[in-house]
Amino acid sequence: MSLQRVNDFVVRFANVNGSGSASANELFARSVLRMGVPVAPRNIFPSNIQGLPTWYEVRVSEAGYLGSRGGVDLMVAMNPQTWDKDVAAIEPGGYLFYDSTKPMPPSRFRPDVTAIGVPLTAICNREYTDPRERQLLKNIMYVGALSALLDIDVAEMEKLISEQFKGKDRLIAPNVAALHLGRDYALMNLECPIGLRVRRADAIGDRIFLDGNSAAALGAVYGGATVCAWYPITPSSSLADAFARHCARFRVDKETGKNKYAIIQAEDELASIGMVIGAAWNGARAFTATSGPGISLMQEFFGLAYFAEIPAVVFDVQRAGPSTGMPTRTQQCDIVSCAYASHGDTKHVLLFPEDPTEAFEFGALAFDLADRLQTPVFVMLDLEIGMNHHLCPPLAWDDARKYDRGKIMTFADLEAGKEFGRYLDVDGDGIPYRTLPGTHPTRGSFFTRGTSRDRYARYTEDGGPYVDNMQRLLRKFETARELVPAPIRRNAEKPTRHGVIYYGSTAPAMDEAIDMLKAAGQHLDMLRVRAFPFPQTVTDFVSEHDFVFVVEQNRDAQLRLLLVNELNLDPVRLVPILHYDGTPITARFIAHAIGDHLDALKVTPLRKVVS
Repeated sequence: MSLQRVNDFVVRFANVNGSGSASANELFARSVLRMGVPVAPRNIFPSNIQGLPTWYEVRVSEAGYLGSRGGVDLMVAMNPQTWDKDVAAIEPGGYLFYDSTKPMPPSRFRPDVTAIGVPLTAICNREYTDPRERQLLKNIMYVGALSALLDIDVAEMEKLISEQFKGKDRLIAPNVAALHLGRDYALMNLECPIGLRVRRADAIGDRIFLDGNSAAALGAVYGGATVCAWYPITPSSSLADAFARHCARFRVDKETGKNKYAIIQAEDELASIGMVIGAAWNGARAFTATSGPGISLMQEFFGLAYFAEIPAVVFDVQRAGPSTGMPTRTQQCDIVSCAYASHGDTKHVLLFPEDPTEAFEFGALAFDLADRLQTPVFVMLDLEIGMNHHLCPPLAWDDARKYDRGKIMTFADLEAGKEFGRYLDVDGDGIPYRTLPGTHPTRGSFFTRGTSRDRYARYTEDGGPYVDNMQRLLRKFETARELVPAPIRRNAEKPTRHGVIYYGSTAPAMDEAIDMLKAAGQHLDMLRVRAFPFPQTVTDFVSEHDFVFVVEQNRDAQLRLLLVNELNLDPVRLVPILHYDGTPITARFIAHAIGDHLDALKVTPLRKVVS
């Protein structure tokens, strides 16, 4: 029996990279959104320029589930190379939309899937003569056919086409005509609508549709950043591009027209982080945007900034590694490399936003934390958050908010004879006072170096001053526990012996997985960690439960490793749930994995947590 669902299904488009399908697929997603129904689109694309398979998945959910669910209800199969794989991914009772210009043998179809053929190529060959026009408008044509099959208001698509080509008005009419060619064929030749339907709703509220890289870049602007030094790397390049666009609006002097910012595309990642550290030492708020390979190259500079205590912000948009790995696939695999970046004993502050709204908030907060703690701060995005559009709460900013520049000794302080020791802890929080270059002509100066020194910045390799300095850096890291965003806890409806810890882009799928488990009678308390170092509440959460699942998107359970290492927890109580094939983790994967473990844990002996 064919699936019958209203405002609750998954559509996947299977295309070829470089075919011009991206804008048509996004048109489909936005048209559903315009009908008041939440959507969550995900673009899965190759790292080469043209010719390899690409997929665009749209989760339609009036209930508001925005994570990847798993499974496909309607496959729009436009790539013959991936046909078998695409057909196999369809749910029993689902639908297969395809170009029926050339007949296909029955063996290529599934008996439990409804096949919907539209002769797209034949129609395009009849209507158009230019090869490129045929390809591009074929994409719009299948979107038009879907509008009839899914009962989507075609007027919304027409409006979106007009908006998309505003300023290029000559393109509006041909695209609208192609839209109706597909729609009219479906209405005249197919049973419309099918069992999957879009019904107008009011489930969007005040939420906005935004990608994480743009939001993080805007956060950097609101956080006071004036310097960006970067080297292009997928999937972080669009963050620097967005920062440039935002600065063109907000960082130009209205009277003189001069730019009040500097954006430098360096020759490599090493140069970019070096420029950031230099600018930050001089008092600017500076950042770089990179991904895993860049993090690897920047390691020694991270150690310099940590040891010399220079603020810097790093936006790490994670992708699948190691080495080149899968540049256009998502993972949460840089957690350990960033937490302990550089050689020697180092520990860095990490922030874990879950969506573009938090990418904006944490993007701004990172600069306050970096200045307050005088250390690098890493904002741990990933491709799933950074490059995909998300329906999320609107961005908000308090105009009364003041930047926290931390402990800076002023000219007046120095002139009054206040004692200055660049690495002197005066109040026990591990954070010394610093001066900015040029603060005073004769006082408050110091050498910035990566070698050992005493509290007054005097070079020494004596063991005592070195140990004193390293212990102070640990006290500073302890202070950071109280400054970083606190975890968010959600308790189950019923008392439970089990909990789950998760973070970042795993959150949307986790929300749905919890509901799936609850429907099966399995209840878990939830804790979403939002930063490293972990506060005491994380230890408390683990100690309150017999077992805690740690859900993350990497092979080596990196967050779990940090939890065990930093909080001295019994690893037996922390059960890893790991997904790392490069695609976003799905609600079904989480629910099935945790459900299987819960069944197994019923006979597992308990051990007390060590805290």
